[in-house]
Amino acid sequence: MATAPIVIQQQPRAVPRVTAWSSGLCHCCQDMEACCFAFWCFPCFACSTSSKFGESLCLPLVDFLGPALVAATGVGVCVPPVTLSMRVAIRYKYAIPGSLCEDILVSCFCLCCSWCQMNRELSHRKRTEAVLVGQNVPFTTVTTTVPAIVT
Repeated sequence: MATAPIVIQQQPRAVPRVTAWSSGLCHCCQDMEACCFAFWCFPCFACSTSSKFGESLCLPLVDFLGPALVAATGVGVCVPPVTLSMRVAIRYKYAIPGSLCEDILVSCFCLCCSWCQMNRELSHRKRTEAVLVGQNVPFTTVTTTVPAIVT
């Protein structure tokens, strides 16, 4: 019987851990650059945050068309749909606890703070992922016996 060494590389397992938001909703001043960007040009800030998450750059502009829809049709949109969906998607992707009701309230009444929190979270997770990628993965050598072929 012939023996052939087989090298097996352990694959890192992605176990979703339940974690809280890395910063609070009202901690806008933790990132002063983002805070000023959001204050002075909120639509641009929302678009850049959406792009950072991997969504379309212009997607948040749908939220800003709400007042135009009210003026044109008389039908109001209470919840900014893009803000709400982005918040839910970030919570889902990073296993952040919360509820849809909470997300709706935050999206309706704390719009700018919500986008700032999402931006800080994406920045925090990007830094964390960069650290994890740099870790070495151990190798294990396993020797197996290959049965001989009888003809």
